[in-house]
Parts: sequence; structure tokens; C-alpha cells
Amino acid sequence: MNAVLTPPDAMTEVARQLLGDIGAATRDGEGITRESYGPGEDRALALLEAHGRRAGLACEYDGARNLWLRLAQDTRTDAAIVIGSHVDSVPQGGNYDGLAGVVAGLCVLEGLRERWSQLPPVRVLALRGEESAWYGRAYMGSMALLGRLPPAALALRHRNGSGTLGEAMARCGADVAAIARGEPLLPQPVAAYLELHIEQGPVMVTRGWPVAAVTGIRGNVRHNRVRCLGETGHSGAVPRWLRHDAMLAVAQLLARMDEHWRVLLQMGMDLVMTSGICGTPAQSHAVSVIPGEVQFSFEVRSQDAATLERFHALMREECAAIAAERGVRFEFDDALATAPATMDEGWIRRFEAAGARLGQPVERLPSGAGHDAAVFAAAGIPSAMLFVRNDHGSHNPHEAMDIDDFAAGTRVLMAALADLANPATPE
Repeated sequence: MNAVLTPPDAMTEVARQLLGDIGAATRDGEGITRESYGPGEDRALALLEAHGRRAGLACEYDGARNLWLRLAQDTRTDAAIVIGSHVDSVPQGGNYDGLAGVVAGLCVLEGLRERWSQLPPVRVLALRGEESAWYGRAYMGSMALLGRLPPAALALRHRNGSGTLGEAMARCGADVAAIARGEPLLPQPVAAYLELHIEQGPVMVTRGWPVAAVTGIRGNVRHNRVRCLGETGHSGAVPRWLRHDAMLAVAQLLARMDEHWRVLLQMGMDLVMTSGICGTPAQSHAVSVIPGEVQFSFEVRSQDAATLERFHALMREECAAIAAERGVRFEFDDALATAPATMDEGWIRRFEAAGARLGQPVERLPSGAGHDAAVFAAAGIPSAMLFVRNDHGSHNPHEAMDIDDFAAGTRVLMAALADLANPATPE
């Protein structure tokens, strides 16, 4: 049994090679760029498919152009255990965010090859379009797969204004008409969705945890673009009391929201707030010009839906108050919301039990970042995640997942799945 539960050294080396090959093929200067429904993502999927075919796996694409891999001999169509993650990245990001989970799934599929008939069908899913950096919306591939991508999302424009999400999907061969109709595109029912992922924060490194089970995933409410409109003026000629400075209005707004954030944290609420984009129009840039327009983004994340709603409402109230104080106005795009997700307790316990038998402690940790697992959970599919330790954070070129931590997480995932062949294992 141990030979089944422990990925052989050769498989670990295959994982190292595959991660390296895809990283090299999608390198963009210092970092990695795998654009959602773009060329880098295409290259990554092609390399995963080529590896799968060399390994004797069956490979097929669904209507959203996500890649599915399975053991060729396992043609069962009943509900499957799906191991997946995404293959896209932020611009000049890291190599392991998402991709490590797909490669881990391939390792598990290989490791269970000799006992596949004793288990439910196991499928590996390489998802497209998880990152919101490209079109302002996350989880595009998984939402389209489940028939939950709003039709309006297809009209979202690329970050550089060059085209829409629907056009990019069509170029990749997706069935955009079916996606627009909200048709589920799953090739077979899903019994559970499992995802291995690097932790994207510093907790596991700080605490010395190689592997952790994710308890829940923060939801979010975000505005990709808010415009604060004031009045442009000469920096030397307009006194403070007659100014309608859009930059100072936005600065005041963010300072007030930061104070609300501090108070809510003191009350024990789970919350993070970010304004990652903020600037004045390039054509009006000048040291001597009072800014008459500022565009900025606003995002709040929490594990509690009520906290999200409360903080978003506070932000709109503060905008109204500042508009009245400073003689400016705020214009909002449509708010995009993703509900918080709770991971399946049965699978969390199964991960912990598998880790205990392997001598690998599995701690519990909530996820501040969003993941495709949240989309499957929202669709009523039991979902669970394993984090593996990763230094230097994520969404930057310096992700530093150790291959030994990757192997430890993969062993836990494999052992938990192997337990399904043993009816004595508690749910």
C-alpha cells in the first residue's frame, strides 16, 4: 500500500521537469505570463496535454476549453472526483500559482493507476481564466464550465482595451454561444472537487507548516473602476476653499475606509481591503494641475457575506459624504461579487487522517485568496483544498515552492483518495 500512497522519486522528478518546462515556455522577462484565454495559457495547456498523451492518458477539452485528463482505461461516466486548478497567471507572476495543483493531480492519477477500478472515477482538470488581472473578473473557466458565467462578462474588455473576453474565448475554440446561454459544460457529474495550491501569504512559512487543509475561502466585492470627478485647476491660483480636488477626495475616502477596517478588525471581523489601481488621466499629468479626475479600484474580502455587504455599503456612504464636502462626484462601474465558500468538513478530516498515517501533520488554515474551489462549492459540489508552503508570497516572480513540500502535499492528497477504496474509512 505504501508504494501506492507515496509518489515515487521518478514521479517527483517528472513533476519538477513539467513545472520547469511550462515555466520556461511562458517566461516573460523576470516573471511568468500566462494570459487568461491567451497565448501563454495555450502553451501551458499544450504542454500538459503532450505530457498526458506520453503518459497514456486520455485528454479532451470541454466547451469552455478547459483541459480534462484521465486514465485511458477509465471510461466510466458516473460522478467523478475532480482534482484541478488553473494554469493562467497574472502578468509577470510566479510559476506555481495554479499550475502546481494541476501537476499534483497528474501525479495522483499516475500513482493510483494500478488501483483505479477500486476507486470512483478520478479526473484531472486544468482550468482556464482564474485570474481577474486580464478581464476584471475571476474564475472565468470554472464559471463557464458550471453554466454560471454571467452573459455580460463576455463583453468585458481586456486590460489593454484590445478586445473582449468573449472574443478571446472564441479564438481559443470555446462554445461562446453555450456559455452565453448559461449551459453547464461538464463532461460528467462531479462528486467532489479537490485542489492543491500554494499558500499565497506568509503564514505557513512563518509557522513552519509544509501542508495545511483550507477551511474556507474569502468572498469579495470589487469595483474595477470608480471615477472621482472634480474640477481641474491651476495649482497656484486656486485656494483650498475653492478647490474640487479629485485626488484629495480619493485619498480622504481611502483613509476613512482604512479606519473603518481597523475598527472592524478590533471587533473580531474577518476583513481585508485593497485599492490596487489609482491614477489621474495621463493626458492631464502635470505638476501644476489640480487633478479633476481620478480612477481607482476598490476591493474588500471576507469570509462573512454580511461583513462584505456592510463594508461595501460603508464605502458608498463615505463617497456620498465626501462628494458633498468637496464638491466632487463618484461614478461606479457594476460591483462584482463572489460569495465566501466553506470547504467540505468530511474531506478536511480525510486529509488530516491521511496526513496522520503518513507522519505528515496537516494544519487548518483559511484562504484569503480566491480559488476555483469556491465556484464548485457555490454550485453545491463538495470541495476541499490543500495548501503547500510557499515563500515570498504570490502574484510576483519570486514564488518559492519547495519540491519536497509539493511532494508532501501530493502524498496527502493521494492517500486521502486511496482511502475511498477502503469502506472502513470514516466519512
